[in-house]
Amino acid sequence: MKQRVISAIIMIAIVIPVFIIGGDLFKIAIFLVSWLGMKEYLDIKETKKQLPIFIKLMGYLFIPLILFSVDISSKLQMIIDFRIITSLLIILLLPVVLYHNRDTYSINDANYVFMGVIFLGIAMSLFNTYFEMDSNILLYLIFISVITDTFAYVTGMLIGKHKLLPVISPKKTWEGAIGGTIFAVLVATVFYITVINGDVKLYVIIPITLILSVVGQLGDLFFSAIKRYFDKKDFSNLMPGHGGILDRLDSLIFVLLAYSFFLNIL
Repeated sequence: MKQRVISAIIMIAIVIPVFIIGGDLFKIAIFLVSWLGMKEYLDIKETKKQLPIFIKLMGYLFIPLILFSVDISSKLQMIIDFRIITSLLIILLLPVVLYHNRDTYSINDANYVFMGVIFLGIAMSLFNTYFEMDSNILLYLIFISVITDTFAYVTGMLIGKHKLLPVISPKKTWEGAIGGTIFAVLVATVFYITVINGDVKLYVIIPITLILSVVGQLGDLFFSAIKRYFDKKDFSNLMPGHGGILDRLDSLIFVLLAYSFFLNIL
């Protein structure tokens, strides 16, 4: 627990100045986080099977290309250079034929890397998009994720009895999930009304916040399923007591993605 608290303090000490300063520093930070996230995504794959060095290098190369080439308008219409997607497909798929050995590199490996690059690249680009629109929106989404995770843990520890999905995450309970969602809705809704838009109707913001909280927990379970498949507890030990980048951002990534459906409503 002491190690976990120390890691949390260090994370907060790094994140707050980056958030306050913003600008290029924020973009650089998101790039580094994206790169580290991609490394964890590839590393956990290699606990079962080594990937060719060339393929891994392409994963690292295309993450920033997608991250900084995605142009998302205020209506969240995404514009991306089609040549980037085409190049990524060709580079990842042709080696399946060239290696001609599924023990070395297969279509499943290509799909895994392609999904990771596109998924993380687009998800991470939303950090920049929401921050540029209004940094308070990003804070609202972060609050939903963090408060849901925190109070799901606390509630589950205190009164949790019914397992949520033991095959994927043995410690999560229905009581914890419900408790986390309730606290997230209360805190994040109050923040949105007092800081972002006081005119928003409660019957609009409450259901949206609730949905985002639930989606975040499903995102957490999605990443847990990946770890379970590879028989790993965490994606890495970058932050002792907390795991890696993807362990900390798992639910937030899905909250960011889900919020895109509601941006034009709020």
